[in-house]
Amino acid sequence: MRNHEIDNLKKINKQRELFEKLDNISIGVNQVQDYFKEIFEIRGFGQQSSKDKLLLLIEEVGELAKALRKEDAVLGIDRSRINSYESVESEIADVAIVLISLCNVLNINFLEAVIEKEKKNINRIWN
Repeated sequence: MRNHEIDNLKKINKQRELFEKLDNISIGVNQVQDYFKEIFEIRGFGQQSSKDKLLLLIEEVGELAKALRKEDAVLGIDRSRINSYESVESEIADVAIVLISLCNVLNINFLEAVIEKEKKNINRIWN
């Protein structure tokens, strides 16, 4: 086996090992964030900037919009490309994954940020 093949096998095995931890139903949000920090390093995306992540996030939100349009018969959509649009669930997952990776690049604890924001939201009047 060549060195790059051995490296690829090591990466695949590490990803599987990390996923086994993620697959545990009792996993917390911080563990999910840590998981994706390691996974993106393994996959070669560890050096992406916050700008790169934001552009990816916008792209993924667009793909989520396409998936929603695919399920809504009222909205027009390019039916010749409809099979290329993933499920809403899949696209929501992509949006969450890229958002979490953006938090990692910016050294933001996703859960803490949500909790702090919700502390402010609790005191707002919602009409």
